Amino acid sequence: MSTNLKRSIAAQRAVLHDLLAAELARHASEMPRFLGDREKLDARLQEIFHQIDDCKYVFVLDSAALQVSSTVNRYGADAEALNRDRSQRPYMLAAMRDPSLMFDLSEAYISRNKKRPSLTAIQAIVGADGKRIGFLGVDFDLRELPHTEVLYEEPSQWRQIKGDPAIRSGLFQQQRSTSLMDENIDHALSLHEALMIDHGVFHMHIHFSSSRSTVWHIDDPYIYRLLSMDELADTSICLAYPQRPYFERNIVPESAIAAIFQQFKALRFSDETIYLRNASLNLVKGAVSLNFSCDGSHYLNYREFLERGLDFWIGSETFPNAVRSATPCDLDLDLDQQKLEAQIEELSGEGCIAVNKLLYALDRNEVPENLAGLSPPEREYIYNELKSVMDIYESNARGNRHG
Repeated sequence: MSTNLKRSIAAQRAVLHDLLAAELARHASEMPRFLGDREKLDARLQEIFHQIDDCKYVFVLDSAALQVSSTVNRYGADAEALNRDRSQRPYMLAAMRDPSLMFDLSEAYISRNKKRPSLTAIQAIVGADGKRIGFLGVDFDLRELPHTEVLYEEPSQWRQIKGDPAIRSGLFQQQRSTSLMDENIDHALSLHEALMIDHGVFHMHIHFSSSRSTVWHIDDPYIYRLLSMDELADTSICLAYPQRPYFERNIVPESAIAAIFQQFKALRFSDETIYLRNASLNLVKGAVSLNFSCDGSHYLNYREFLERGLDFWIGSETFPNAVRSATPCDLDLDLDQQKLEAQIEELSGEGCIAVNKLLYALDRNEVPENLAGLSPPEREYIYNELKSVMDIYESNARGNRHG
């Protein structure tokens, strides 16, 4: 989970904690005198239910997390859950592990009955000696809780996400098939460019393999429009989209769009095994996404995409620097590491696609031709080093650029 998303969730939880902690402590302080009489306990819980904003259920457990009250909701007291063992429910785990815990706001979970995102606040009930003798529990449906007004902001740094293992395992049994869009690639990309510059399209997802695109327009941003290859082959499609000045919220310069699309084209045709399957460009966010035939996906800023250029993907001088800064693995001292590092540097200079091909082959216990003369420990050394490079290259590339 990204740092931004964690912060957004933490801020929301802080708001809920402040709303609930003091109030539940006050209610729990009254509970000891009701614990021996379930009828009076249920009556008091019904009063509490109407005093706690937005709650769904209220109940009381003993010190072993067995329910000793009815479950109170907006309709009254329901005795069905009486004596239910809640010790293994997600919201009780922290309290059962830590005898000193007095208040806990659970992580969000899917409720057992309603299958809704929920969370539970647990407040300890303490006796005269200060020890826990039970718990006051309050359930909340996330839909009904007050929320902060700050929308989570997606991070802009480069992200790489691995795809379906089944697709990755069969990678070398496939090769690119020429699609209708491939046959008309220049016309299609020119049309895409015109729609973005002159006709108000701010987000576009191009499916090269299936010869279609989905587009979002500034006049109606809540829905997408599907363009098949029949439509993309007809330049008059522009007449169906009103002319608009370049959108003021776009952060991608008009002049960069053609360069981005040309790089998409090059990645589509650069290799017959590992090739670009689909890609998107969002002018407002300034983001590019790439999805390759191995089902791996990349999400990055358009500037970084252009700065890296094709050399990064299909051969460059950048990767050797990343190799030299990679964290070494614990290896057999008898290996000629200087020789192997030189070979790793050479392999890395062939680009991401070549490195991924080699890693895929080694994952399948195949011996690539350029590693055939090496011993198994030497191949393992190279595999681990290149794997490390592929895991760290994003942060390393940013560090090199800003250093």
